[in-house]
Amino acid sequence: MRVRGVRSATGLDWRTLLRQQRFGSDLTIDLGDSIGSLGWWVSAFTFLMLCAVVLGLGAQVPALVGDITAGPTPAALETMAAQAIAPLARGGATGAEALPNTRLVEPLAEAPERPRLETTATIDRSDSFEAALRRAGVGKQDIAAVSQLLRPIANPGALPRGTVIDLVLGRRETRATPRPLDLIGLRAAFDLRIAIARENGALVLRRIPIAIDSTPLRVAGTVGEGRGGGLPRALAGAGVPAAAVADAIRALGYAIDFQHGIGKKDRFDVIVAQDRAETGEVRFGNLLYAALKRDGKEDVTLARFAQGQAAGEFFRANGESAKKGLMRTPVDGARLTSGFGMRFHPLLAFSRMHQGVDFGAPAGSPIMAAASGTVVYAAPHGGHGNYVSLRHNKDLVTGYAHMSRFAVKTGQHVNQGQVIGYVGSTGLSTGPHLHYEVWLRGAAVSPMQLKFVGGSQLAGADFARFKAMLGRLEALSPTGKR
Repeated sequence: MRVRGVRSATGLDWRTLLRQQRFGSDLTIDLGDSIGSLGWWVSAFTFLMLCAVVLGLGAQVPALVGDITAGPTPAALETMAAQAIAPLARGGATGAEALPNTRLVEPLAEAPERPRLETTATIDRSDSFEAALRRAGVGKQDIAAVSQLLRPIANPGALPRGTVIDLVLGRRETRATPRPLDLIGLRAAFDLRIAIARENGALVLRRIPIAIDSTPLRVAGTVGEGRGGGLPRALAGAGVPAAAVADAIRALGYAIDFQHGIGKKDRFDVIVAQDRAETGEVRFGNLLYAALKRDGKEDVTLARFAQGQAAGEFFRANGESAKKGLMRTPVDGARLTSGFGMRFHPLLAFSRMHQGVDFGAPAGSPIMAAASGTVVYAAPHGGHGNYVSLRHNKDLVTGYAHMSRFAVKTGQHVNQGQVIGYVGSTGLSTGPHLHYEVWLRGAAVSPMQLKFVGGSQLAGADFARFKAMLGRLEALSPTGKR
């Protein structure tokens, strides 16, 4: 007898409940839920059976046995640490470097050339403009073209030694041919720079003017600041160029006895021609003005003025030429060590007439002609050692003794202030010095006491132009010490 229509309290028949128990139930076993129920006992039994199966299988499966790889040695660990990225960021500890894998590098048949080469060439002492360009790799045709463009402005052969030439060379087709010149730049003059560039296959020249400030340099100071070197050292210490120092000493030497005419409290004032380029270079020219305000003595003011001649000569403020008679001191910055007259000779050990004056100066100091004249003697002369004698007119002769070497020859004409020799200690001499003699009508006279009539005198329009120039110079603001 079959029972039909039997349903559970949930409204489901027994078949549906069995199907849900087999296939639709959650596979996750939760033994903490519905403890003691039929489902709980089924789940517990299933769990125990699974544990038994695992234990049974584990006892029969053998363990897998293999070799253990040894770890890196301490030295290997140190090398690895040195080549790692993080340690290298702080500096490697061993100095080791990671080597590239050269097996992956393919060698090139030849190194590729730069498409554009920027370089410089310098005209050396025994060099020429063309030789400097050839040495830098410029081709003959480009050198000829550049030289032709330069000639109307500056002679390439007359460019000063040391001139730096900026070059840009372009790409060439083969290594056997020189690179084409794309750009060349150089200083053609103090106030001009030249640039030659290639445009549409041809070289084109451009002028680049350089602004110049030609305000003269004016320097003033006190002779006492020379620290024992007198006026020359004071001028040099104040920033006066060396050539201007020599010109100032030479110009003032016509009017001042440097042994007794300059004191430490005397003040000097010099003006030098100067050009300053906007690029920073400075070029000094001639000495234009030299003045000495002497403590308790007559002041001396000299200014250069040209009467048709290029360089001009120095005149006093009253228009009188500074070149009158002989230079009192024919050696720059020398000191008087022995005067004119009877004296005890240190080498001969007896008294005799000293027919000149002695100036102590360093060996090799230049000796100047005291006045214009003709060299009548230039050779060794007994106790005088190397001796030069100059005849200035029919009455006046000067002599210069103990020279280390000559700068003139017998028969040569010399101008006042021209170098005729160099200080030495030849002949009867105890040390480097110049023995200077003046002979007037055959008799020796003291160079320090000889009086001469003044030189040429400016007058008329020349004197007016001179006074105007002198006023402009004295109105300049000093740029040196005061």
